[in-house]
Amino acid sequence: MPKKQLQGEVVSDKMQKTIVVRVEKCVYHPKYKKRYLKSKKYKVCDNKEQYKVGDKIIIEECKPISKNKKWKVAEKIKKPKIKDKKQILKTKKQ
Repeated sequence: MPKKQLQGEVVSDKMQKTIVVRVEKCVYHPKYKKRYLKSKKYKVCDNKEQYKVGDKIIIEECKPISKNKKWKVAEKIKKPKIKDKKQILKTKKQ
């Protein structure tokens, strides 16, 4: 059976070898026909302590490491580095 993977953002890295990741998903309300965001926090194993607050990462299920930790980091999502805001505006206009 394949392991479940989720995408989220690191919210806290204050614990040793553990980070807290917030995963958001869009839910459709059956009665009111509106979409809204739901979020859940997961405690994730980070043995090397290399992820900081604000990093976007992909987490995957693993065997239970402790009472609350049942997830580990699969990979970090890399964002393109922006040099200048002016460059962005120029590319949008063209």
